[in-house]
Amino acid sequence: EVQLVESGGGLVQAGGALRLSCAASGDTIGDYSVTWFRQAPGKELEGVSSLDDSTYYADSVKGRFTISRDVAKNRVYLQMNTLLPEDTAVYYCAADPLLKAHGWALAGLYDYWGQGTQVTVSS
Repeated sequence: EVQLVESGGGLVQAGGALRLSCAASGDTIGDYSVTWFRQAPGKELEGVSSLDDSTYYADSVKGRFTISRDVAKNRVYLQMNTLLPEDTAVYYCAADPLLKAHGWALAGLYDYWGQGTQVTVSS
């Protein structure tokens, strides 16, 4: 069973960048589909980006965010560039051993979740 811990959130001005990290322990993160979700105040959980055999991005972040994996460090990263105030949210990483493909953004399909990291983008 994998345990996930997110880090890298913070306060940044619009146009800035952050890199979120999802550190895995207890298992090899390369054996899992890993997805970043976010939840803004008063809004539903939203799939942001996913990595298994392919990469997937929400339309709202395409061209600005990049998901990657470092197997040696057992981590998945989310590089977020050109941040907008609407990117403000708590960001979670989630993992599941099954490939998700086009169902990647369905939160109910993931068994393992981190505790979240806050990202705040000021205008």
